[in-house]
Amino acid sequence: MGESTVTSLEGREQAVPAPVTAAQRPGPLPRLRTPRRPRLWFEILLIAVSYWTYSLIRNAVPEQRAEALRNADWIWRMEHHLGIAVEESVNHGVNAVTWLIVGMNYYYATLHFVLTLAVLIWLYRVHPGRYGAARLTLFATTAVALAGYYLYPLAPPRLMNGNDFIDTVVVHQTWGSMASGDLKNMSNQYAAMPSMHIGWSLWCGLTIFTLAKLPWVRILGLLYPTATLIVIVATANHFWLDAVGGMICLAFGYTVTRTWYGALPQSLPRHPPQNP
Repeated sequence: MGESTVTSLEGREQAVPAPVTAAQRPGPLPRLRTPRRPRLWFEILLIAVSYWTYSLIRNAVPEQRAEALRNADWIWRMEHHLGIAVEESVNHGVNAVTWLIVGMNYYYATLHFVLTLAVLIWLYRVHPGRYGAARLTLFATTAVALAGYYLYPLAPPRLMNGNDFIDTVVVHQTWGSMASGDLKNMSNQYAAMPSMHIGWSLWCGLTIFTLAKLPWVRILGLLYPTATLIVIVATANHFWLDAVGGMICLAFGYTVTRTWYGALPQSLPRHPPQNP
């Protein structure tokens, strides 16, 4: 099997490999699950329960203040060693422009949820075959972030001792971070690593960039996580390295999806098979 013979001009027989059939060609990675059309009631329930569980677990992590402050000091020293410790300068510079920092406070408090939900709705309506894989990426990213909050408590820059970071929500008396002002007792203040503002915004940005058709929409998709990075630093809610942690969590999320579906979301068909 796999060979045939031909007779050469000298009369000798020579083995010739048989042509490779379509069935013998290497195919895509094996998948554990086939994309299927999402059900609206199930997705609403799943997202609601998942976010409630995420908030419950995140806020149930012990607020290890002393360890979180020690970790923040270590991160700050490491960034000085790497030459990237400019968060304090960005924080003070943007804080000097009142309308800009107030806008960033509201950006930090709202878009993190609004745009993530909007992208999920867009996927559900326009890319149902890719929705499940994209949602799995987001969920896996968030799940591994919870492990980070538990294993590595970290104070945000605005809560550090002996530094001059400005808590912009408190100073400008805006509604914003759940870890500032009257809402601080409702949220774990020492869950800064990894930054899910970066993990979720980068998920949104890459999803929009890879699936949107209009060039200007794709560009906006990439600008969103870039703007988010500036906001989390300017408001003193995160270090640069927290953003790196968020990116690593997202990479883990994509790895889980590729293992489960055999491909990344953008490589799956736009519409699921009729009979999965």
